[in-house]
This record gives sequence, structure tokens and C-alpha cells, in this order.
Amino acid sequence: MPLLGNLDPFEPAPLLYLILTCPVKLLLQNAYRILTFVRTSPTPLDHPIRIVCISDTHSLTTDVPPGDILIHAGDLTNDGSIPSIQEQINWLASLPHKHKIAISGNHDTYFDPRTRPSLPEADREGRLEWNGIHYLQHSSITLNISTPSTTSSEPSSLAKTREICVYGAPQIPACGSFTTNAFQYPRGLDAWSETIPSNTDVLVTHTPPKHHLDLPLPSGMGCEHLYDEVKRVKPLLHVFGHVHWGAGQTVCWWDECEDAYARGMQRPLGWTKGLLDWKLWREGIRVVVYGIRGLLWDKVWGGQRRNTRLVNAAQMHGNTGKLGKRVEVVDI
Repeated sequence: MPLLGNLDPFEPAPLLYLILTCPVKLLLQNAYRILTFVRTSPTPLDHPIRIVCISDTHSLTTDVPPGDILIHAGDLTNDGSIPSIQEQINWLASLPHKHKIAISGNHDTYFDPRTRPSLPEADREGRLEWNGIHYLQHSSITLNISTPSTTSSEPSSLAKTREICVYGAPQIPACGSFTTNAFQYPRGLDAWSETIPSNTDVLVTHTPPKHHLDLPLPSGMGCEHLYDEVKRVKPLLHVFGHVHWGAGQTVCWWDECEDAYARGMQRPLGWTKGLLDWKLWREGIRVVVYGIRGLLWDKVWGGQRRNTRLVNAAQMHGNTGKLGKRVEVVDI
């Protein structure tokens, strides 16, 4: 696993370290987070669909609340063998959700032909029984879901069928050995452009998009090319995991504030640590100005821009080997 100095990039950096190494970006990040947090959450459509999101269970199980769709965003296992994968599949299949979707992560070695030979021969032979779970690997599925109305003007007995297109892909920027970590590509390589269907409602990946729920500072462990692709498609929901400490959810509003944040976070720091980078300061000012404008548009006039709800559904509590994160539930 690559290290940044003596820091593990998959662990939160100490605040003092961030103040000393990237103070302007730290201000930018916190201004963006505050202005995003205080905006009104997106209103689900009538006949909402409840999606339950989990990831990074690493061969363990947890209590999962009910919902219409259950999504597992990869790292089902620790060792990536067929027996371990099948145990996780059996657990998921036992849950009451009508629709279940899973993708693989870098620990799910068997699914990638390039890493499969690293498994003992006995652990890479056999056949997986998916028991009704939809496994997506650079593929889509369209689900037809019948849901009751939530409005007072319609009888609660009336139901509506909604179509939801879900696309899943497992690839991640390199974080370890290419012989054992599945679906890796060299960090910085574009493995995403024009790969996600434009009609995708729910996107499931293992890696986060860059600078969103991926421990954004000091460097961010997500993928910048995935971010660009999410921005192009603008799905209702993007579910991912991989960076355990990034677990949680937020809303990405596709507006000028978001554009300024992305440009600012991508600025190289150089020897001045951003203190003398007038372009970085400019983007910080734009985040505040456009963020306040978006907040006024939201709170005063009741308008909402196009948005994507981002969910890091990692269940593993850091690198403790124990599941302890909240299961994220989203209505769309």
C-alpha cells in the first residue's frame, strides 16, 4: 500500500498535518462541506424507492434494514476465494430485499482473471450460485419496482411501477499488488470515460470519485476520471466503498460551486503549500460566493439544481477488522 510520507493514505491525516501542508485546501474543503450540508436534501420522487447500501463487509455479516433494493459495492471477502464469496452470497440471499445487486472489489480476487492465479488452485475452482442476486461487472440491469404512493391525494393501495437502471463496475486506481488486488489500473490512467450508460439511474462502483467521501486531503484516494464520468451522466445515486474512513453520504450539486471546488482541489500545491497560489484562492472565493447563491436559491426560492446523492457504504470500521459503520439508506 502506497504511503504519503509516514502517513497511510487510507487513514485520516492529523489536523495539524493538514494545516501545515495544505491550509488553503483545508479551508476550501470545509467551506464546501458546510455550504453543501446546509442545503435542503433532494426530495424523493412520488412512489419513492428505498435503496439499502453496504460495502466492504470483508467476509463478515451485519444487520441490514429492509428496503426495495439492496446494493453491495464490493469487497465481499478478504481472500477472494470461491468458498468465501459463496458464503457472502448465501448471506445476502437470505436477506428479505426483493432485488439484490453486487459488484466485486479489489479483495474479491477470483472475479478478475488477472489475479485469479494468485489463489490456491482449490479456492479458484468451482461454480458460484448467485441465488437471485444480480452480479454486475461493467454491465447494467433495469429493475421494475412496484411501490405505493406517498401522497395524500392517492389511495395508499395504489401502486406504481418504476424502472430503475443500475450500472456496476469494479475497477479502482492501484492501491497494492497487481497480482493479488483485483481490477486495478495505474493511478492517473483514464479507465472510465464514456463507459457508463447515459440512462443510468443508480451507479455502483468500488472506488469513490475523486475528493468526495475518499479522505479528500491531503491527496484523495478516489479517481478523477470517475468523477468526470459521474458529472457527465449525473445519476440519481452513486454507491461505492473502498475507502473505509470515508463512509457516509452527501449530495453533489452540479453547479458553479461544485465546479469551483473540483478545480480548487485539483490544483498542485507546490512549495508554497497553496498560500501564494492566487488561482487556488480564487476557487475558494468562488466556492463561497456560488455556494451562498445556491443556498439562497434553495432556501428562499425553493429551487434545486441537478444533483447526485453520493454514498460511501463501507461497513468496515477503518482497518480494525470489525464492522461498525451505519448502513446507509436512501430514498429516490
